[in-house]
Amino acid sequence: MNTRKRTEAVALPTAADYLIASRQCELKNLQYFLQMGKLVQSISNLVHGLQRERGASNVFLGSAGQKFASERASMASDVDRRVSEFRQALSEVHGELTDYPASSHLLNRIASALHDLEGLEGLRDRIELQSIPAEAATQRFSQLIHHLITVVFEAADTVVDPSIAGLLVAMVHLMNGKEYCGQERAAGSAGFSCGRFDDALSQRMMHLVEAQERCFEVFVSFADEDSRLLWQSLRAHPREVEIERLRQRAWSVGRYKTMDPELADRWFALMTERIDDLKMVEDSVEGCFHACCVERFAEARESLDHQETLLASLDREDRTSQPVLVLCDSGREAGAPAGDAWASDGVSQQFGRSIFDLVQEQTRRLQQMNDELQSAKEALDDRKTQEKAVLLLMESRGLDNDQAHRVLRKLAMDQGRKLPEVARALVSMADVLK
Repeated sequence: MNTRKRTEAVALPTAADYLIASRQCELKNLQYFLQMGKLVQSISNLVHGLQRERGASNVFLGSAGQKFASERASMASDVDRRVSEFRQALSEVHGELTDYPASSHLLNRIASALHDLEGLEGLRDRIELQSIPAEAATQRFSQLIHHLITVVFEAADTVVDPSIAGLLVAMVHLMNGKEYCGQERAAGSAGFSCGRFDDALSQRMMHLVEAQERCFEVFVSFADEDSRLLWQSLRAHPREVEIERLRQRAWSVGRYKTMDPELADRWFALMTERIDDLKMVEDSVEGCFHACCVERFAEARESLDHQETLLASLDREDRTSQPVLVLCDSGREAGAPAGDAWASDGVSQQFGRSIFDLVQEQTRRLQQMNDELQSAKEALDDRKTQEKAVLLLMESRGLDNDQAHRVLRKLAMDQGRKLPEVARALVSMADVLK
């Protein structure tokens, strides 16, 4: 008897409770990315600083310490400031990242980036003493930058709002394209400095240019209009023609032909200017991402309040015969994107609305959001699959990263298929290739 009384006293959760919880879950995800925005911005700034320091270090080592000594020290100081900003942004979102982790992959990427940052001072000491080859130093910087960019990549994989997801996909592909541009600057500087390009270096240059173009193609598909206009302005800059001319020389000169080493300074200046302009486009995407997060969060908060008001009115009224005051999404036109479905500033009288109606409405809205999210998720999945395929080729054939990419591209060309399709086929055959 006592047990039955205690059971009766406990309020069992209802459909309305879980309907509200569904809305709260979306709101929490939006709040999470509102906080993550500062971390993404700090990563963007830190990566740019590291790319500048890497470039200066490359020239410093390549010139036996004769060039860029003071510039390198200034850039290292700037990077230290940006590292502090990154750590501060990370500490502010630490609770949300670890209390209810959205992705173990994301946490692992952060761990990798922090570990590499701890070794940055030691790397600088070796560069100062010129006890490390330029190529090895470049590789160490590139690994750190890669781990930082993949933090943004893994964060994008946890988004549920299609508008925010699209902007993060644009951001991470732009960051990757810009990083390939930085690596191309280093490779070109090495060849122009010594006055010749061997076949391996020319092939690497071609690979880096192709990798940039693939990243920028995805970026354009998901970027906002203002950022696309900035990108088009960058592409139309007269500098791009001169860069292309120098690229052609690098690809065709051959190991037994020489060129003026003074071209190295011109190449470095042009590519540095290009990378700085790419950072301006990156800042534009980041600004749009932050504004979108703020807007979506405000709309979701308002929608949740209206949903709670409606459910309370349904609980009070006789739902089968009495009119119910409904705060509805009257501002949303038929066929409007699911991201706009938060708006609900209209008021109307409807009869007979039930919890079932509201659950069905939420189901339809979530399905529409999921459909719109699919293209962004596919872009992320394609990149993950290609990385897995490259690693598989490296392990099974003993190739380096560039060689594995070339093999993957050749397979796609020979079969007349897209890279993601060939990559998926290779990954599916992993057991056979090992």
